[in-house]
Amino acid sequence: MSPEFNEMGPKGRNLEDRMAVITGGGSGIGAAVALALAREGAGLCLIGRRLEALESVASRARDMGVPAVCYRADLSVPRGQLELTQGVRQSLHRIDFLIQSAALHKAGPVEQSSLAEFDELYQTNVRAPLALAQALLPMLKEHKGQIVFINSSSGITAKPMSAQYDATKHALKAIADSLRGEVNSYGVRVLSVYPGRTATDMQERLHRIEDKSYHSELLLQPADVASVIVNALLLPRTAEVTDIHIRPMIKT
Repeated sequence: MSPEFNEMGPKGRNLEDRMAVITGGGSGIGAAVALALAREGAGLCLIGRRLEALESVASRARDMGVPAVCYRADLSVPRGQLELTQGVRQSLHRIDFLIQSAALHKAGPVEQSSLAEFDELYQTNVRAPLALAQALLPMLKEHKGQIVFINSSSGITAKPMSAQYDATKHALKAIADSLRGEVNSYGVRVLSVYPGRTATDMQERLHRIEDKSYHSELLLQPADVASVIVNALLLPRTAEVTDIHIRPMIKT
């Protein structure tokens, strides 16, 4: 189910002339964060696998009076990661926010898990965010930018039937924590977000795998997560939020 957003005009916007690069920007939390930033006046560079979904979000952002460009990219292979980083660096003159929301999920017991699937999870969930952060750090340092890693509750607690995915999310936490210590002195803030079960396409697929009924209204909403993230990004520079843990209010 696609999230709905209340869109507003240009009055009272805090992020005019800023630019946000967002992976997974065509749906779910990525799309919600993109539109929340657009409402604050930030331009968007949206990255994902489905160009039609990206363009739909970009169109809504343009209706708010901000620029928005889209990049179709396959983050599960090194070549796709390289082409993406090269294209973004060449086309953007500044980057203020890097929102890493793209992720791949696979479930199953360790005994039967495919190592090829684990390689794909690693490429998408670990290597791609690291490659993009590394490539864009010079621009982020120049403008005292901010990096957000959309992690998962799986990045804190590993669960049965999810070892491979959870391992990649633990790795993503380590990258964020290490990077923060390296770039804070340049004025760059690094935030990790650990959502619980959120009403996204991925969560709907997971419910089917678990043979559970899917009730999106009982889950955390992408717009909820986006609201918390934008509030953290707008904090004065005397403060840094390092980790956000957010869960559905209704426990199922």
